[in-house]
Amino acid sequence: MFVRGRENIQRLMCKVEKKERKGVMGFKVLGGGGGGGEKLKNSMLVTAASSPSRSKMKLWMIRATSSVLLWTCIVQLTALGDMWGPRVLKGWPACFSLESAAASSVLQDRLPSLPARALPPKRVYKNNGYLMVSCNGGLNQMRAAICDMVAIARYLNVTLIVPELDKTSFWADPSEFKDIFDVDHFITSLRDEVRILKELPPRVKRRVELGMFYTMPPVSWSDMSYYRNQILPLIQKYKVVHLNRTDARLANNGQPLEIQKLRCRVNFSALRFTSQIEELGRRVIRLLRQNGPFLVLHLRYEMDMLAFSGCTQGCNIEEVEELTRMRYAYPWWKEKIINSDLKRKDGLCPLTPEETALTLSALDIDRDIQIYIAAGEIYGAERRMASLREAFPKLVRKETLLEPSDLRFFQNHSSQMAALDYLVSLESDIFVPTYDGNMAKVVEGHRRFLGFKKTILLDRRLLVDLIDRYTSGSLNWDEFSSAVKEAHANRMGKPTNRLMIQDRPKEEDYFYANPEECLQPSDDELSNLEEKLSTEIIALLPPYCNAGPGLIQRERPRPAGIR
Repeated sequence: MFVRGRENIQRLMCKVEKKERKGVMGFKVLGGGGGGGEKLKNSMLVTAASSPSRSKMKLWMIRATSSVLLWTCIVQLTALGDMWGPRVLKGWPACFSLESAAASSVLQDRLPSLPARALPPKRVYKNNGYLMVSCNGGLNQMRAAICDMVAIARYLNVTLIVPELDKTSFWADPSEFKDIFDVDHFITSLRDEVRILKELPPRVKRRVELGMFYTMPPVSWSDMSYYRNQILPLIQKYKVVHLNRTDARLANNGQPLEIQKLRCRVNFSALRFTSQIEELGRRVIRLLRQNGPFLVLHLRYEMDMLAFSGCTQGCNIEEVEELTRMRYAYPWWKEKIINSDLKRKDGLCPLTPEETALTLSALDIDRDIQIYIAAGEIYGAERRMASLREAFPKLVRKETLLEPSDLRFFQNHSSQMAALDYLVSLESDIFVPTYDGNMAKVVEGHRRFLGFKKTILLDRRLLVDLIDRYTSGSLNWDEFSSAVKEAHANRMGKPTNRLMIQDRPKEEDYFYANPEECLQPSDDELSNLEEKLSTEIIALLPPYCNAGPGLIQRERPRPAGIR
């Protein structure tokens, strides 16, 4: 549309030049003979002398107007790209075909890298103090917490210090923020919202070293009024406040819309992994794509999860004792005495590899599809994986796709390994988590943002009941498979409203699993918006522009006094 408009403007400019030339020639013809002819000739000479300047002035005005209009359109499209970038750039709609995926992969490899975007202007505001945060938990729990802390810092008009990552949890990963995330991109991409520093200024740092700051854990699931009324006065008093726990410290719902959108912006744009992690992730994805579509299975059947949850289905006596000892060894795991069978029937346990094999088969997942295991070491190793491998022989892991030398820098850095799994999970054709932990939820929400990519959300409470009935013989395979497919027909990651439960935040839907305030509009909404945008652009065009076929033709207004 814009190309056609530009061509129309150029044609108009040519017409103006031709008309000016015709006007000058006309005066010359009329000026022949008689005494009045001499006056007319003199008049003609003046007119001829002034005509080029008027022509140049008109051409200059037209060019200036067209330039303004074109830049206006570019600015609007750029803003539109920021909102719908993932869908517009990665393909619409987000449905999979093997040919399109392969073509997309080849195209991305061949496209030249785009120049870096200009930095957003710095936001100028009166700094109320400094906020230090120490994140706790695994990679994705910390990821969500970082998004919350940025939003809180923005709301309170304070300076955020780059968050400190957890190094004392079960994984004991010594990675710093800069080892996992692109810290410079994190700081600069958000500078139009909040000031972020890698460390405290020297004067303030000396105060902290002398103990002149306030440290505390904020109340879980708090809204912004809590931070405004309770935390901000402390920051203003002590100048530096350290929040030593960050998991689930901001409520899912009831927040200002700009806060919800900022949480998304941090999650989907500002938190970019380091170039080393990104490149290795792309390599894994290319290796998988060479062999067709692939499913990512987040098989959360790892030692820490089983010890924490108390779920011991299929474990022998020695394994049960080992898991129990581990649970008592970590004081911050508050629940110690757990009834595994009861918890499993309530759907609170991760599916076992054996249960997962039955579920995927019942859902008619192709036996020959590649299944990438996004997890750490599976508890029980090959003994527990045998049935899953028998049902789906093309099981792969990053360790089997890459050379040991590729992963040597990631050894003993579980968060960096989890970052690789995160990238592969985003790009998979199907994502299936066997437990609704932090990675499952954050990846689910990110895949929604990327165009509602297929994510099978397993109903574990129903599944364990169906599996028990099938294994006991009360259901045959066809009945079992039909019941599983019927139960999950509407659990494929499609658009849905986030479940809100007043005063029960742990039971409602997690914001990062379904950030509906930030998701792209539906096809109908997008069509209406495109039509509205086209109308607005047409309204901005000069009234004498020939809009071309298919667009509104507007009559050129007549100068005053001419009828």
